[in-house]
Amino acid sequence: MDNFDASYMILNNSIGGNVGNLIYQYSVFRTLMTEETTITPDYYKIDPDNADEINEKYDCYIIPLADAFRQDFVPSLRKYTKLIKKLTIPVVVIGVGLRAPFEPKLNEGFPFDKDVKAFVEAVLEKSNIIGVRGEITAKYLTRLGFREGIDHTVIGCPSMYSFGRELKIRDTTITKDSMVTVNSSLLSPKNVLDFITRGMEEFPNHYFIPQWMKEMKLTYAGSPPISEKEIDNYPIKMSDSAYMDNRVRFFLNAPTWIDFIKEADLSFGARLHGNITATIAGTPSIIIPKDARMRELADYHGLTQVWHNEITEKTTLSELIETSDFHSPEKNQGHNFDHFISFLEKNNLEHIYQDSLEPSFVPLDEKLAEIQLLLPLTPVSGCGFEEMVERWESYYPIAEKKNVQKQKELKAKIAAKDKKIKRQEATLNRKAVRLALKTADLIRVK
Repeated sequence: MDNFDASYMILNNSIGGNVGNLIYQYSVFRTLMTEETTITPDYYKIDPDNADEINEKYDCYIIPLADAFRQDFVPSLRKYTKLIKKLTIPVVVIGVGLRAPFEPKLNEGFPFDKDVKAFVEAVLEKSNIIGVRGEITAKYLTRLGFREGIDHTVIGCPSMYSFGRELKIRDTTITKDSMVTVNSSLLSPKNVLDFITRGMEEFPNHYFIPQWMKEMKLTYAGSPPISEKEIDNYPIKMSDSAYMDNRVRFFLNAPTWIDFIKEADLSFGARLHGNITATIAGTPSIIIPKDARMRELADYHGLTQVWHNEITEKTTLSELIETSDFHSPEKNQGHNFDHFISFLEKNNLEHIYQDSLEPSFVPLDEKLAEIQLLLPLTPVSGCGFEEMVERWESYYPIAEKKNVQKQKELKAKIAAKDKKIKRQEATLNRKAVRLALKTADLIRVK
């Protein structure tokens, strides 16, 4: 509801590095915001020193997470653990998952096991049960000693419950002229990236929907490229055809993303929330899971999928369309939604479905209706000259100031560390001198 513009979002990273985060956050807000409930976001700022303020001002601390059980999230996980231990109010984790290879070797363990265990133990002291994204994460926590059904339960991704229990995928006639939305990830295997590129060529009326923050910068300002390598199966720079042909849309909020994708006949690609957005919008989609986090959610929600190892250099998108069951996600929705609501109620959370599965009044919808939400970003290469200048003037001067400030802070940290090292060296030198003198005295005595 803050309606941040692109420049602010880039400079302050209010999307946590990936705009896909907005989709499940949107669902959690929509579900939990009742007439009596006020929700305050923390913009991914985790500070244990804020515990007293949180305890004083709030009744519950909600943490909707994605694949937080991973090595590069360990510093944040540790901060969360410290913060949660200081909280005296309930803490509820609504969705968390493990990042692991497509075929994870759970029995071998992970370098972050100890940190995950400490985090989960801290949460369970303030929570009745933790919601995890899928069966692979559930097995992982069970291996760490936590009890499924008591300490943790599979709830899938909250984004799938954005609009309640009912899910209806539209029947569409997909032709070569159909509007198709495409999502992809550079982390996908080469055969998947090649397939997605072929699909874009096969269906020229496509729109590429990136999600990374660095792709937001590229779309908004035109540089820098998202990769220094030359890549021919992913749009990485402004001169690539997707950008030059004005076929890129970067969304700044969930509602406009959902509305845009409702107009498409098909969504396909290797992004989880890119295709979940299509699914909750009622648009047929095909997802290509590339790792355990995507696999467990695609399986739990019955998302229409093709595994990466089933794609060959001869696989075409038209072929997959012919053999796909686009109504597959509808089959699990009712049961999954009921279990999700049960999870919320086990944690004593009020929600908009308490009186009716089809509430007539949804507070978030009412509040958003009062806001002129910002439209998606289009590539700067397709902007008029005035808008180009406006983007550059609103972004680069502030970005430069922030960069200078970061350099000052870094120099200050280095100077502080150097000072500390010198103090320690001086202390060691004094100790060494005292030890030498003491040794000399002992020798003289002898």
